[in-house]
Amino acid sequence: MGIVNIDDELHDRLRRASTVSCRSINAQATWWIRIGMLCELNPTLSYSEIVARELEAAGALPDTLPMRRQ
Repeated sequence: MGIVNIDDELHDRLRRASTVSCRSINAQATWWIRIGMLCELNPTLSYSEIVARELEAAGALPDTLPMRRQ
């Protein structure tokens, strides 16, 4: 484990995003770093495709997703 220095503005955005995502600030930072790395390694995939792959790999993706009602 180490310490990462980020500027105050990014830390504030991180704090606000963690509230919306119901994650700790550390968990939100980990998520952003992980997804950012996966985006760099898979530039042809969209964010949604990457998240779906991660959910599937974790066994958390249902076989069928219900349609959203409008």
